[in-house]
Amino acid sequence: MALIEVKNLEKIYVNEGVETPAVNGVSLSINKGEFVAIMGASGSGKSTLLHILGFLDRPTGGEYRFEGKTINDYGPGEIAKVRNEKMGFIFQAFNLLPRTTVLDNVKLPLLYSGVEEGRWDEMARRAIKSVGLGNRMSHESSQLSGGEKQRVAIARALVVNPMVIFADEPTGNLDSKSGKVVMGIIQRLAEEKGCTVILITHETYTAEHAQRIVRLYDGKIESDTKVAHRHKADDDFLK
Repeated sequence: MALIEVKNLEKIYVNEGVETPAVNGVSLSINKGEFVAIMGASGSGKSTLLHILGFLDRPTGGEYRFEGKTINDYGPGEIAKVRNEKMGFIFQAFNLLPRTTVLDNVKLPLLYSGVEEGRWDEMARRAIKSVGLGNRMSHESSQLSGGEKQRVAIARALVVNPMVIFADEPTGNLDSKSGKVVMGIIQRLAEEKGCTVILITHETYTAEHAQRIVRLYDGKIESDTKVAHRHKADDDFLK
């Protein structure tokens, strides 16, 4: 059974009586452990689709199933629980608290989890070390480079050991070298932990770290293909 399955998914925005379809009849399935990149030009619907899959937004029509249950089968409290405990999010803008240490930024998702407080430091430290920032735990996020900030965001997404990670343009604010490092970390952690990764990007090179590329055009799937020759980014400095 697929971890994620959508059928004829639609999202229509209405502004002053004018309807604009952002997602228009999308159907696809994603298995547990898959690394899928969703590509498309600005306005193609890729970020809207990610927000629906991550329970950050609701579809207007069609069906979305996560672990076999439709989004309508979950109550509001259950949606929050799934999002906090089974999903991790990485955003282009990092979304870190600037005057807060790396350790405390990474611990944030644990505040809303069922994990006992006595384990928070241990779990956060382990996640930070996994992205090669063990020597930055006490630094405030405002003292870090862009690449380091994104690695903190990855550690924060991983700290609850999620089933699926949603990465929305994770290299969009980074230089090419830092972007390669970030993609290497995401790829390695996906392989080692067996978690599902859904990556939003407009960069072909970045998308080719995934196993599969889904291309959107005007809210519809234009193509859905396997990546024949995957890139391997450089994260040797972590080993």
